[in-house]
Amino acid sequence: MSNEFGFSIKSLRFDENYIPAENTRLTTNFANLARGESRQQNLRSTLNMINNRFNALANWDNPKGDRYSVELDIISVELNLDAARSDNALPIIEILQTTIVDHQTNQRIDGVTGNNFSSYVRDYDFSVRLLEHNKGKDSFSVPEQFGELHGNLFQAFVGSPTYKECFKKPPVICISVSTTKTYQQTENVHPILGVEYRQDDYSLTDEYFNKMGLKVRYFMPPGSVAPLAFYHTGDLLNDYSNLELISTISTMDTFQKIYRPEVYNANSVAGKSYQASLKQQDHSLTRIVYDREERSQLAIEQGKFVEESFIKPYQSLLEQWSANWSANQ
Repeated sequence: MSNEFGFSIKSLRFDENYIPAENTRLTTNFANLARGESRQQNLRSTLNMINNRFNALANWDNPKGDRYSVELDIISVELNLDAARSDNALPIIEILQTTIVDHQTNQRIDGVTGNNFSSYVRDYDFSVRLLEHNKGKDSFSVPEQFGELHGNLFQAFVGSPTYKECFKKPPVICISVSTTKTYQQTENVHPILGVEYRQDDYSLTDEYFNKMGLKVRYFMPPGSVAPLAFYHTGDLLNDYSNLELISTISTMDTFQKIYRPEVYNANSVAGKSYQASLKQQDHSLTRIVYDREERSQLAIEQGKFVEESFIKPYQSLLEQWSANWSANQ
């Protein structure tokens, strides 16, 4: 076996006919939406929400609010433990690629890569390793080298020829803010990203993404009711066009309204000092069926799966690779 890891990419369109691939993580949010009797209506409604949100933000030269639509592709990343072979590939990451369709000019415009982020190894880290480390302890702590393997795998993928051949810009991951931290509104306002919030006491998720080479900024876009966390490299405000940023906001603000309506579909707007709460009663529900409890249960099951099928069998190889990769950066 060589000392090189290789990556391969598979793409699957996320539309109203979407059916999860066999190796898709069941906790992946798209897969959750695409099950049950309401699957097609779920998907159709989700895409309509994304398109409406996009046109509301991209409102210049768009008098009828129907100039643009967004296409989504689920990008599944597989890790080849030996770059010279392709028969030992393991699925590790899923992200989203957005494409903007301008119906006025008949152009197709690349949107942002990343957006949603799903990872088998993260399931293992948070749903198995972290829980076992703190079991029976009086105070919470984090295991040694927590998130380092995952972070190195992600950075190796983003720096790989495979990524660079498919995507022109680094990824931006957009997720909900922490419910354990308080965010303070600043005077900084971006025309697309909206009002910036800040907090200096970074969450465990912030630190985990930092090990992936990503820094974070928090913005509440126009029309949103709570800030979103944007994880990125480089300069978030200048490296991406307005339409690229809108592709991320419209997609992830929609998903968060479905996943966390208490926060992102609340009936009041975040104030100057804000802490998100899943106990917020004053919120509206979308008509899209999403099983949050099932997702939490499956995260534990899949974390144990990756422990047995990936972490334990290849532990020495993974540790050696991760240490060598870190030393060479």
